[in-house]
Amino acid sequence: MDNAKFEYLLRLGDSALILSQQLSKWCGKGPALEEDMALTNVALDLLGQTRMWLSYAGELEGRGRDEDKLAFLRDAHEMRCCLITEQPNGNYADTTMRQFYFDTFHYFLMQGLVNSSDPRIAEIAAKSVKEITYHLRRSSDLVVRLGDGTADSHAKIQSAANELWAYTGEMFAYDAVENAMVEQGVAPEAAGLRAAFLDHVARVFEEATLTMLPPDAWMHSGGKQGRHTEHLGYILAEMQFLQRAYPGAEW
Repeated sequence: MDNAKFEYLLRLGDSALILSQQLSKWCGKGPALEEDMALTNVALDLLGQTRMWLSYAGELEGRGRDEDKLAFLRDAHEMRCCLITEQPNGNYADTTMRQFYFDTFHYFLMQGLVNSSDPRIAEIAAKSVKEITYHLRRSSDLVVRLGDGTADSHAKIQSAANELWAYTGEMFAYDAVENAMVEQGVAPEAAGLRAAFLDHVARVFEEATLTMLPPDAWMHSGGKQGRHTEHLGYILAEMQFLQRAYPGAEW
């Protein structure tokens, strides 16, 4: 088994999985019916992507763990999601900014993975990028609407931008796993992704009349290596309860 590729697939799948779970909590609670439906659709898109990444990871591992076992039977220290995905939903500005930051990274990552040397990864990325293009367009538009809206909406989205900025650096902090993927031609280099991310965020923030924090600000890290915030444990307790309580249960 290619351990680096297995770990990389977990990172792709786990980030999509946890963010999907977070967004699903807004179902029936959105600020408007259109937004309620849009968030649910984004959550479902991410869940579909999760299944593809984790299914491939399970096949590569060869230990009989499918996407369900990888999603529901791993503890927090075994999860490889980026820390930004496990941050609380908060108010709608918090959720919107978390989504915008992740969507921007996710979009440019998938654009790079479309050219992956691994045909399976390239295929999944090509399918996913169509959905993520919509995700990014939607969250970018919402950031502009909130930032250039009322004084209250501007203050809330600026606060969210500031609070979550320290979680953006981890997405581009490559370690041995991702460096191995770059060397094999599987994944794009971090520098190009980060430059594209910063450029898009800067353009959207300018239109939204928001202030962007310095790119070299201190950043959190550790999620991709299994070191998480306290929030992930609560997310998993809710998400995994049924499978843990009734092992092997099927609908």
